[in-house]
Amino acid sequence: MKIEHVNFKNSKGQTLSGRLYLPLDNPPRFYALFAHCFTCSQNFKAVSNISNTLSQCGVAVLSFDFTGLGTSEGEFEDTGFSSNVSDLISAADFLEKNYASPKLLIGHSLGGAAVIFAAENLENVKAIVTIGAPSEPKHVQHLFEGDLEIIKKEGKAKVNIGGRPFYISNEFMEDLESKNLSEVLSRLRKAVLIMHAPQDQIVAISNAAQLYQNAHHPKSFISLDKADHLLSDETESRYAGEMISVWAKKYLPTLIKENDTDGHQVKVRLFGKSFTSEILTPYHHLLADEPKSVGGENLGPTPYDLLMAALGTCTVMTLKMYAERKGWDLDEIMVFMNHDKVHKEDSQNPDKAGAKVSRFTRKLKITGELSDEMKTKLLEIADKCPVHRTLHEEIRVETSF
Repeated sequence: MKIEHVNFKNSKGQTLSGRLYLPLDNPPRFYALFAHCFTCSQNFKAVSNISNTLSQCGVAVLSFDFTGLGTSEGEFEDTGFSSNVSDLISAADFLEKNYASPKLLIGHSLGGAAVIFAAENLENVKAIVTIGAPSEPKHVQHLFEGDLEIIKKEGKAKVNIGGRPFYISNEFMEDLESKNLSEVLSRLRKAVLIMHAPQDQIVAISNAAQLYQNAHHPKSFISLDKADHLLSDETESRYAGEMISVWAKKYLPTLIKENDTDGHQVKVRLFGKSFTSEILTPYHHLLADEPKSVGGENLGPTPYDLLMAALGTCTVMTLKMYAERKGWDLDEIMVFMNHDKVHKEDSQNPDKAGAKVSRFTRKLKITGELSDEMKTKLLEIADKCPVHRTLHEEIRVETSF
């Protein structure tokens, strides 16, 4: 994953600030556009977690600050729901002119309502995801319910939302009330995924039921069990990103292209302050990391986990091929791997450098119609798998710039 900071103009010529999350040095499966929640910004943790996760799954994501929020120009009190929709369309135009048209729109909370309205005006958008979205834009009025009379009487009022002061105008209120989300959603003919937490205290789960009822097939629902409205738990927001990526594969199919590994068999890249490393093979992408206990993010297996996985997978594949050649009936093969350092059996100086060796313990569990003789032979074959042999060969690692 890499992040590009971008700027683009809205319909009024004001500069909006955004972040483009891109996959590691390979073409994106497609581009997506993320609309954050009411009064939030691109720095909102759930936005960055979901966008990060999607980029690691090969999807490019643009998240940005709506007019008057974060580092974008303009005054929030001069905006409304319609201006948010307009900003989304401006962001889509920016992507189309500079990268590629977004195929997917993702919206959290009121941003979920905004992407539904924007999708109606964006022909190239094929799929929509809402997260904790209200069934009608005017739902957000409950956030400043005690100030409604003042807003109507004086034209605007300073309200407190999430511990921060904002000016809300009467025009903003009228804009919310004029928007019929159910009607727009019933006209759309695009794939829709609705994600919602059953225990959401801000936007009740009944809103998801209403959205689902109004949407046309293909439509899907995923319960974000144990999450709150803001997806404060990193595990929940990353889960949401992973599920969006998997769901989108059905409705936004992409051709499998060979990854650019700069002419090498494997490419590993570490970017940023964490230990999270991205691994590219010609046709696959995966992560390696360290546990949080040693400063990592625990987003992937450790280097030694991967080394054990290489030996384990090579073992089961070798046993499978041998058994098929022999016509043996194997239902399942499992291998359990461990690694530690032990003293050499013949070491006279246990404290001397080189007195210890790496030990891999490999336990096999095989189900099927096997005799004791067959099992003995499979133990012998396990030691002949290519990775096992490689680890026993003289190994030379040559490093250069």
